[in-house]
Amino acid sequence: MDNVLNLLIPFVGNLVSCLVLVLGIYHMISKRRDYVFSFILVSSAVYLLCNLLMAVEIDLAFALGLFAIFGIIRYRTDAIPIREMTYLFIVIALSVLNALAPAATGWITVGAANLAVWVITFVLDRLWAIRHLATKVVIYDRVDLLAEGRREELVRDLEQRTGVSIIRIEIGKVDLLRDTAVIKVHFDGDAQPGHFESQAGR
Repeated sequence: MDNVLNLLIPFVGNLVSCLVLVLGIYHMISKRRDYVFSFILVSSAVYLLCNLLMAVEIDLAFALGLFAIFGIIRYRTDAIPIREMTYLFIVIALSVLNALAPAATGWITVGAANLAVWVITFVLDRLWAIRHLATKVVIYDRVDLLAEGRREELVRDLEQRTGVSIIRIEIGKVDLLRDTAVIKVHFDGDAQPGHFESQAGR
């Protein structure tokens, strides 16, 4: 029973730390729910893995196998944006820290480290007001608006069709046979959270 409590109480502490980071900072700022599920499960799994294996004597073959498993894991859907990859790294780092560091440094030091990560993340992601530039890839059918001198008209038409306030555009491949062009539309993702890269495809 004591072993179970010794596992569950720190696990709850790690879960609270993850919820503060993911729900209290990431989700409140980005309003995205698609990565919350993954962040929380990854945090829990990594914590339990590190905590339970901490007292196990691991031979070289097992260590290499474990390293290989983590090395080949990747999401087979859309590529994860850099911001979400950063949060994933922070979630994993805190889970490893919470599982392994208390035995050497104590819970006060570990708690201070968690608090420092929360504060730095909050300041950089919200108070510093770094604009989240999101992107839509559009297959555009009015190549006549690509002509020189018609950029404002092109932007207005794209805003009307996509429903976003465009910051800038990038014109890619132009297919004159089909009268289409590939255009990257960049907009403020924080101001327009209903329109994200993952909804438009790449």
